[in-house]
Amino acid sequence: METKLPLVGTEAPGVEAPSKTKQVIRKDLHTVEIVSDPGEGAQKCAQIFGSVSAKMGNGVWTVEIIPAEIQPPPRVPAGASGNRVRLGSAPVTNWGDRAELVVALNEQVVLHRHRLDALEEDAIILVENMWKTHSDEDIRAQWAAAMEELSSKRYRIIEVPMQEECLKIVPDPRRGKNMFVLGILSYLHDRDLELTKEQIAHAFHRKSEEVYLRNVDLLMAGYRWAEENLDFRFEIPPTPDTRPHVVMNGNEAVALGAIAAGIELLAMYPITPATSVSHYIAEIFHKYGGILHQAEDEIAAAGVAIGASYAGKVALTVTSGPGLALKTEFIGLAVMTEIPLVVVDVQRGGPATGLPTKVEQSDLLAAIFGQPGDAPHVVMAPATIEECFYAMITARRIAETFRMPVIVLTDANLATGVAPFPRPKLDPSWVAPPPDLSPIPPGLRPYDWDPQTGLSRRFIPGTPGGMHTLTGLAHDEGSRVAYTTDVVQRGMTMRSRKLAVFQSTLKPPKVNGPEEGDLLVVGWGSTKGAIEEAVARAQAEGLKVSSLHLTFLSPLQPGLKKIFSRFKKVITVEINYSDEPDHPYITPENRRYGQLAWLLRASTLVDVDCWTRVLGEPLKPGAILEGIRQKMPKGGAS
Repeated sequence: METKLPLVGTEAPGVEAPSKTKQVIRKDLHTVEIVSDPGEGAQKCAQIFGSVSAKMGNGVWTVEIIPAEIQPPPRVPAGASGNRVRLGSAPVTNWGDRAELVVALNEQVVLHRHRLDALEEDAIILVENMWKTHSDEDIRAQWAAAMEELSSKRYRIIEVPMQEECLKIVPDPRRGKNMFVLGILSYLHDRDLELTKEQIAHAFHRKSEEVYLRNVDLLMAGYRWAEENLDFRFEIPPTPDTRPHVVMNGNEAVALGAIAAGIELLAMYPITPATSVSHYIAEIFHKYGGILHQAEDEIAAAGVAIGASYAGKVALTVTSGPGLALKTEFIGLAVMTEIPLVVVDVQRGGPATGLPTKVEQSDLLAAIFGQPGDAPHVVMAPATIEECFYAMITARRIAETFRMPVIVLTDANLATGVAPFPRPKLDPSWVAPPPDLSPIPPGLRPYDWDPQTGLSRRFIPGTPGGMHTLTGLAHDEGSRVAYTTDVVQRGMTMRSRKLAVFQSTLKPPKVNGPEEGDLLVVGWGSTKGAIEEAVARAQAEGLKVSSLHLTFLSPLQPGLKKIFSRFKKVITVEINYSDEPDHPYITPENRRYGQLAWLLRASTLVDVDCWTRVLGEPLKPGAILEGIRQKMPKGGAS
């Protein structure tokens, strides 16, 4: 059941008069955005709001809104910074289509969201009104022009005297408006104030008690202002779940998963959007005997991790696309020397430095094929924040069992998004066992490959009887440099065979929906939630559509060709580039496909099509639904 407010255009000047009757808008899904200039704390406000909502039992998914420039000028649309928070009665898996409530610290950042079609036609907008009467004539003109442009939609715009109210508590409102806004949101969504205060204490735990108390005063001021001046509230009933949950973002999940897996060293160089993995793990790694090493560059970080792994430790390096490019030679070294290595690539937009703060899934082919020569290794991609945690345990096991690198592809959407998931029940078997330092049996060589599996014992430096020379050059079973044809061929064969053996342990992916139909949508990584929501909408329209999501990309999970044969058409949905078939000069022979589509076409010989977008933001289920409608095979349901 949903109760809607009357929808009007821009309100009369000033704040609306208090209403005697509060209207309650009940929804199963509800999307909020908090936007401001960078540095005004909109993201902190949203993170606290999202965490409190998750702890109260709501499904939550958050996505950061980050400008491309590090420090854009104030009050420009392109400088919008903040966060989208989608709340639900059930688990939420993506950021949805458009926001229904926006709280903005100036009118220019609202314009940014309006021009991107990020707001519902009837969205409620709460906006700081100090700019309307600003002493600068140009700013007043900008306000008037913005209001005129926004009037093209049926937005309900409510002016909020944030500056005026915050000045009653702090001398610099720029450092207080975000907590005032948190108070407004807490009132509108009936958030637990004690829980909110606890989250504020956690967020500012490095600050003084005075700072904490001032933020609480601002929270309560915003709450009281909303109570006295707003005539509506939202109700998003949570679904009861007695299981204990945790709330975190994907980078935190990667860090905690690494600790749970018994990984003992993280070597990395700071790079957006991966850096916060090191920030988080730095605070707790020492409690578990771990070492965080900040290298002088990306190449050194990979080298340190490989060196630690060679010495018997369990090592990890974390980066993003440009850093992955710099690590390629060392990843090849780990393949040749068969040293276990876990690499996390938090993908961002490219090429080159590209879009440091924006999401893409464009590192797939680089992750699989980026190393010089033939360098077989495992590439996998978690699809949710929860999977980011468990992927680290799986990656560690694979790397050590098969003595090869494992690349884990997350992305900016997972890295910074916050969501709850059931608290993991720690299992001692997740942790790496101590290295085998027992004496090497006489005659056993460091690369005595099993001809069936390609596996051989891992020699740890210092093991009695295990002395040998190690290089990145082609070598025989004794690790001696050798270039003869039989040695080169055998080494290549054994290293590749391990990949085939690993694939034999995988299960075919499960189809989401009917096992056969007109269209199968295949995805990977963080697009899963948006794809499955779009497929559910398509099924509700009567379309015979199903989806399938891949976790392992190299090697691919088995059984794909058989699954594909049960559908009239197969497409991938990805956040990377592909040519549209009707674009100028594009022919069936030269068309560039989405990266997963290329892989699937090559491995299955099925004519896999694709629907991709590179907008610098997560895919929206509504856009995917439109893509599904366009890609339905002729003769399929309509």
